[in-house]
Amino acid sequence: MKQIEFHAMGSRILAIIDSEAPQAERTLKSLPTWFEEWEQVLSRFRFDSELSRMNKAAGLPARVSDVFWEVFQVGCEAEEFTGGLVRPTVMDALLQAGYDRSFDQMPEYQAVTPVSNLTLPAALSVITANKTDHTILLPEHVHLDFGGIAKGWAAHQTTIRLMEYGSVLVDAGGDISISDLPRNHEPWAVGIRDPFQPDAHFETLRIERGGVATSGTDYRRWQQGDSMNHHLIDPGTGLPSRSDVLAATVVAPDILQAEAAAKAVVISGSQVGLGWLEEHPSLAGVLVLQSGEILYSQRMDDYLWR
Repeated sequence: MKQIEFHAMGSRILAIIDSEAPQAERTLKSLPTWFEEWEQVLSRFRFDSELSRMNKAAGLPARVSDVFWEVFQVGCEAEEFTGGLVRPTVMDALLQAGYDRSFDQMPEYQAVTPVSNLTLPAALSVITANKTDHTILLPEHVHLDFGGIAKGWAAHQTTIRLMEYGSVLVDAGGDISISDLPRNHEPWAVGIRDPFQPDAHFETLRIERGGVATSGTDYRRWQQGDSMNHHLIDPGTGLPSRSDVLAATVVAPDILQAEAAAKAVVISGSQVGLGWLEEHPSLAGVLVLQSGEILYSQRMDDYLWR
């Protein structure tokens, strides 16, 4: 096994290849460069990134890079897959909630800024996108934030690039992508962190391939006036979600679906979220509620390490 660990996209990145090939180790050393290039395209926290330039040019058509176009398409698929709960048009709502800089620079407390008009995230259908020349036109009132969509895409893309050398696991801040079984034919062990005890795991999953994503309101959160805000925006209110789900972990055929599904379950709440998981045979999930109760979808038993 060869691995690399570094910080990028505001998260810890871990990549492991089950290979002894010298080329595998050399390729692993290229990962920080890959993530740096992607972040320069996709980060809203860099004033000179392609995403920041696009947001500043809202109202004017702009031709985007292949990476930008691909992640934008992932965002479109996430919106369709989750019935509109997960969409990249939430930037203005995030700013309104106080998420105006990278999380490691966020103050623990923010004074309340009066808001005259609540920002409700627009659907992606209001954006004009030309697939022939990769041109995107944002309406003047719409701005993009790729957030977890970008991390999930990066984990997925890294897995594709590395799997020629052997079985691969990539963990991009909790977005985990797995190519296939390692050489010993034993599933990869993936722990589910306890949101009430961050240094402990309450379950371990057996994953042969696919994606595992955890999303929750227990980590990226801050005090704004009398409210405890976080980064998961409910498009129905334009505010941070107030559901009864503290954290959700979802197993899916790939990390792109898992990342979108985990967010959707947190935003929709336990009753609707669990029902939605059961309606999708390719998904399985575990929900930790604000009360401490833990709920499992029926198919989660297939992945629990017992």
